[in-house]
Amino acid sequence: MGAEAITIAAVQSEITDDVRLNGRHIREMMTAAREAGARLAQFPEGALSGYVKSQVRDWDAVDWSVVVAELQATARHAGRLGLWTVVGCAHRLTAPHRPHNSLYVISDAGHLIGRYDKRLCSHTELTGWFTPAPPEPRVFDIDGFRFGCALCIEIKFPELFAEYERLGVDCVLLSAYAEDPVFDVLARAHAATNCYWVSLATPAQCAHRLPSGLIGPDGGYVARGWIDDTPGPVCGPLDRSAPEFATPLTLARPWRALARSDGAFKEYRVSDPRSTDLTSF
Repeated sequence: MGAEAITIAAVQSEITDDVRLNGRHIREMMTAAREAGARLAQFPEGALSGYVKSQVRDWDAVDWSVVVAELQATARHAGRLGLWTVVGCAHRLTAPHRPHNSLYVISDAGHLIGRYDKRLCSHTELTGWFTPAPPEPRVFDIDGFRFGCALCIEIKFPELFAEYERLGVDCVLLSAYAEDPVFDVLARAHAATNCYWVSLATPAQCAHRLPSGLIGPDGGYVARGWIDDTPGPVCGPLDRSAPEFATPLTLARPWRALARSDGAFKEYRVSDPRSTDLTSF
């Protein structure tokens, strides 16, 4: 049996075009998150490498050896802190293939347990910047809670979030380099529709329009970041015992699973000519 509640941090980090500076900042934020009681720290899309068109103008200008060194240093720091860490960073492929847009999942022992590669890229990403990954989700478990991963524009594809509901996740970690307020609407809708938590990690420079935050299974915010571009870990609990989540977690989620399988309705359907005749009042 796992814990009834754990605390996670959606880190509203600053992202620059200096990978070493990004790495140091990430590790500082990890320390702050751990000191605030977080079991997991989640960073935005491109938090370490920088994001395309904003910090990265040309893949040929990226020193991949520095990227790898900073990732390794971050993994070691996760092990020292005992903190699960999810870091947004481009993942180099073999030339001439363009990188994946990725989230590295690092355990509290400092081990890279896997990577989520963005499956559904934007047109700009697809034609000039990134290689899309095979359609494979990424799930992992911490203390009895199951997490899934998604990146940025994938928020526009509800089938990905429905897939994670079927896989039994408790929280989807959505990392983005975005400032579109509609992401807030969609993230809250996915949380309420699927009756799980959604953690949204965005950069500090996007926070004036789309701050980081943790959204509960009812679609409301459990914790939310600053709107003045202040960096920091936005910490909040995943608490299964919270009374406000009793209905979405214990009633709505199992009922909707039954409804999707058609199991909820078969015995209530009837054979009635007034039902089958669709052309009369």
